[in-house]
Amino acid sequence: MKINIQLLLYFFLFSLTGFAQVEEVAPPDYIKTINFKGNTPETQLPILKLGEYVILEFDALNGNEDDYYYKIEHFNHDWTPSVLFKSEYLNGFDNQRIRTYENSYNTYQIYSHYKLTIPNQFTKGLKVSGNYMLSIFNSYDELVFSRKFMIYEEDASVGVALKRARNIEYLDQKQRVDVTISPNGAAFNNPMQTVKIVIVQNNNLNTAIKDLKPLYTVGKQLIYKYDTETSFWGGNEYLYFENKDVRAANTGVQFIDLKELYHNYLFTNMPRYNRPYTYNPDINGNYVITNIDAEDPSIEADYVWVHFSLSADDTYRNKNVHVYGNFNNYVIDESTQLIYDENRDTFSTSLLLKQGFYNYKYVVVNDDNSVNEGAIDGNFYQTENNYKVIVYYRDLGARYDKIVGIGEGTSVNISN
Repeated sequence: MKINIQLLLYFFLFSLTGFAQVEEVAPPDYIKTINFKGNTPETQLPILKLGEYVILEFDALNGNEDDYYYKIEHFNHDWTPSVLFKSEYLNGFDNQRIRTYENSYNTYQIYSHYKLTIPNQFTKGLKVSGNYMLSIFNSYDELVFSRKFMIYEEDASVGVALKRARNIEYLDQKQRVDVTISPNGAAFNNPMQTVKIVIVQNNNLNTAIKDLKPLYTVGKQLIYKYDTETSFWGGNEYLYFENKDVRAANTGVQFIDLKELYHNYLFTNMPRYNRPYTYNPDINGNYVITNIDAEDPSIEADYVWVHFSLSADDTYRNKNVHVYGNFNNYVIDESTQLIYDENRDTFSTSLLLKQGFYNYKYVVVNDDNSVNEGAIDGNFYQTENNYKVIVYYRDLGARYDKIVGIGEGTSVNISN
């Protein structure tokens, strides 16, 4: 009887660990500028058609020229491990060393730039669509960081329309996403159970909406026309700065200084929640590495200490304020927290960032670690945001969740 209890306990613990949702692992301080992309300008969250390539680039600032290895894993729609064997989703081998790297050239900050392209000579490609995790390990087989990406097939057409909220309370603050899914072939079997969608705003999985069922069907079409269930806070256009010329004050930079590295001091930003919306084109939280004097910015762009400052306000003076953007994959940690200076009545922090053009905003982090993006910059229905809709389908008897279609829309032409 004792053995049976131990076996039951073992299988119970295995079920808890084996089917837990996986989360991305943030990199250590010496890993910077993780640029993860496919054939689109976005530098995070690649969503690729089956057969397309994906590129991962990052810098190691420790100067050790370490060896790094990569592994690829397949997951279900809810980011629990799939039951597929590696040979069923991977053509070739992973757990290979990243062989393409170069050292920085003519920079104050020494770093090694690593680049991984998949497919390559060892990893020939991915066989099936779905959710994937790319994990980077050091030579001691210790996990350094990981990133999620998606592979899709074109088995369905996904229509995306942006509307204002129906709830009068949030009419001027929220954006609603209407979705129409049309299979290219036969109708989906039992779509209420087999079809899952995820709606992503500005490539930020932290705020994604998921686990929605079709509101109704028309023939083969699946219609999602919810109000509150598919509504996002509109937010505001991102702030931005550019420091492609490290020796001069550029857009958003008030003045510079040269110490051990260059320091860029940005203009002090003001809260915008209590101001009218102003159209100010951005790149939806993204960033671009660039250097005005470089032929290859990936190894010739320097690292700069960027100093952020925000004027304080009664609504958030005693709150937990962070700088937020795709420059670190929307991670909230100690490095992004702003410190309040009572004498100047401002919040400030500094981040070591590679030269380029950056979007950022200021957010309030609540006690439960939830992020309030509108507390400082406000929420406006007019804000231009990008939305992606990812459609998963597991047919009857199938062993994994396919991504059968991707839809994309922007709120630039939002309607009532």
